[in-house]
Amino acid sequence: MIPFLDLKAQYTSIKSEVDAAVLGVLASAQYVLGEEVARFEQEFASYCRVEHAIAVNTGTSALHLALLAAGVGPGDEVITVPFTFVATVSAICYTGATPVFVDIEPTTFTMDPAKLEAAITPRTKAIMPVHLYGQMADMDTIMEIAELYGIAVIEDACQAHGAGYKGQRAGSIGMAGCFSFYPGKNLGACGEAGMIVTNNAAEAQAMRMMRDWGQSRRYEHLVKGFNYRMDAIQGAVLRVKLRHLDAWTDARRAHAARYSELLRGLETALTPVEAAGRRHVYHIYAVRCRDRENLHRSLTEAGIQAGFHYPIPVHLQAAHQDLGHRAGDFPFAEEASRTLLSLPIYPEMTAEQIGQVAAVMEQDVYAS
Repeated sequence: MIPFLDLKAQYTSIKSEVDAAVLGVLASAQYVLGEEVARFEQEFASYCRVEHAIAVNTGTSALHLALLAAGVGPGDEVITVPFTFVATVSAICYTGATPVFVDIEPTTFTMDPAKLEAAITPRTKAIMPVHLYGQMADMDTIMEIAELYGIAVIEDACQAHGAGYKGQRAGSIGMAGCFSFYPGKNLGACGEAGMIVTNNAAEAQAMRMMRDWGQSRRYEHLVKGFNYRMDAIQGAVLRVKLRHLDAWTDARRAHAARYSELLRGLETALTPVEAAGRRHVYHIYAVRCRDRENLHRSLTEAGIQAGFHYPIPVHLQAAHQDLGHRAGDFPFAEEASRTLLSLPIYPEMTAEQIGQVAAVMEQDVYAS
């Protein structure tokens, strides 16, 4: 069996460090926020090359608070993409704003800046590009358009820990960047956790209050807030894992290069593209398939786990029928949802395992 992701192998490789960190929190009896979370905030801010980091309980909460800090509320519009995990859009809806979609680029699967300006209206309050699968969107063009219209940019970097764009880290370019530490992410907690990063001190302070019931200090509630606090065990575990993230990223990139090398000989293969000036961290290694279901079946029969990210774009989800979209509205997003298959990729994979996956694919036929 080749799993899609092997969290047990990751834990085994750093077990002594993780166990010590967790036991330290238990001994301190400081279970919510506290010193471990504060230190992780400092370390993650440094990693992202920003001034401030605000730890929260999920990536969705991070997106929600960043939008609120940007002043997004009822009657506003936020532009994003339909090819993403539904949390991107849910966070917009939490504020009372309306999600407005633009299609993706067909090669990077990130926001197509050429379609962005046409989607802007007087109600547009923010733009939320998604750094999908571990590759950043075309941030120069997006920022140029946003600055022209005076619109805030919030990076959904929930899949892009350590990804790069022309030497800049994911989350450091827009007004704020939002990360998820869901266990399967490149930097994953032992449970749920998230983070917002920003260079704006006032907005950082506002988000710190909102995550903790709007308190400036205990029992003084200056604004309406939420219970979005990170627990200390997650902060401690993530501090340990952050020290290994660059090595894990190097391994992912090496595995992706090996996959692409092995699959290049197949005339019908379409492997992921790393755009010029970007550093892909391969949270997902997705190939485009002519007959995805057949290939998925072949891999499953060979004991290889593969997945679909994401088989139904958000604009066609039943939960968002109220937005009024139909099939055909965003053709590249819809094509990606029909044709992409995610192959196993994680730092602990071996060259032999990658070869086994490629060998099964070589016996099958897939194409764009």
